Amino acid sequence: MNIGVWQIVIIAVVVVLLFGRGKISDLMGDVAKGITSFKKGLNEKDDDDGGTIEAKASEVANKVKDETKTS
Repeated sequence: MNIGVWQIVIIAVVVVLLFGRGKISDLMGDVAKGITSFKKGLNEKDDDDGGTIEAKASEVANKVKDETKTS
């Protein structure tokens, strides 16, 4: 089942009629704020951990090498 351009237009018109332009723009603003907050949280998490996943993996690999040498 393929959805064509006209079906998308009809769905968009129905959504606008049901919710109104103001409510939809408020919702999109809230979604944008959520995405921004999520990205900010990820960046802060990386800063708190002291680096990227690759750096952490390298650190763990070095610890494993050191432990195998001493065993």
